[in-house]
Amino acid sequence: MLRVKANRGTSRGTISPNLASNSMNHHSGPPDQELIAASVAGDQQAFGVLVCRYQDRLFNSMVRMLRCEMMAADVVQDAFLLAWRKLDSFAGRSAFYSWLFRIARNQAVSKIRSSKSVVSLEGIGGGSMPDLAGETESPDSRMIREESLMQLEQAMACLSEPHRAILILREIEEMDYEQISEALDMPVGTVRSRLFRARMQLRDEMLKLVDAED
Repeated sequence: MLRVKANRGTSRGTISPNLASNSMNHHSGPPDQELIAASVAGDQQAFGVLVCRYQDRLFNSMVRMLRCEMMAADVVQDAFLLAWRKLDSFAGRSAFYSWLFRIARNQAVSKIRSSKSVVSLEGIGGGSMPDLAGETESPDSRMIREESLMQLEQAMACLSEPHRAILILREIEEMDYEQISEALDMPVGTVRSRLFRARMQLRDEMLKLVDAED
């Protein structure tokens, strides 16, 4: 999905356009800390493994945040470019993905603020929504499940960006409060209160959709 090319100066080299596709598969290989240290030392292949490891996960979250696959792809591309350039400033106090998500989220917010057009809801989930149905699921059950998922996505699209972001991290990324705190750069107490408000807002939007169908 993603091809990264960047230049962090002659001492750090470049990331070749096809590096990510030649890298190791998701979650295979050395731990993040080892890959980060090698990347900071100039090892492009090590950073390519990080790209391959997290690009799909980050893309799926950005699609849900931006509600547009094209914008999400741009944000993910920019996020990895910025991460490559700023990697030597990563202190390691948080998980690499939390740091990366924070970069991507800031890029997404900038996209939202600069975009004046209404983003289409077509393609929400980008095909990344897991198919939880078994082969024995009846057509009626499948239709009900798909309608429920669509309602959920429509309700998510109505939320404010901060509420949408925190629900993505908690309900889709399945992060704990500490990880969300790192990803959104806010105290854990704020995470708890914002998550509560986000869930209430999502409930209200879901009720509106249900009432509109009656």
